[in-house]
Amino acid sequence: MKLDSMYQDVILDHYKNPHGRGLRDGDAEVHHVNPTCGDEITLRVRMSGETIEDVSYEGQGCSISQASASVLNELLVGKDLEEARRIQETFLELMQSKGRLEPDDAMEEVLEDAVAFAGVSKYPARVKCALLSWMAWKDATAQAVGEGPENTARKTA
Repeated sequence: MKLDSMYQDVILDHYKNPHGRGLRDGDAEVHHVNPTCGDEITLRVRMSGETIEDVSYEGQGCSISQASASVLNELLVGKDLEEARRIQETFLELMQSKGRLEPDDAMEEVLEDAVAFAGVSKYPARVKCALLSWMAWKDATAQAVGEGPENTARKTA
């Protein structure tokens, strides 16, 4: 139970003190909506070659969706694209585990503060909240590197 409390504190800290909030110049922008609960995010990615130079966002929603965007910014800015995608895939694996995946030391090293969302994976409706910014980042990054469509609005369901 002590670990759950620590994880809740991490999520609340990111919600109250967000990293990357406020839209800045970017190479690509997307807008995603979670139709289940109404959470929204507009996210921009700026690349420098293969490096994630910046991730900025504006959004509204629950503490989980907003904290997840903050954690994403903290984890991915400054990383090369390949490593950032590995982090995103690891976070997705954790979120899709339905609470059955207990983060080990290796996962904690990759995800850092994002392991705080492990408990969220037990609640399917909340998983969509936690993944909103990550799916937006994936689409914006694909756009920025010329791999995806230039559609800027999407529902994340």
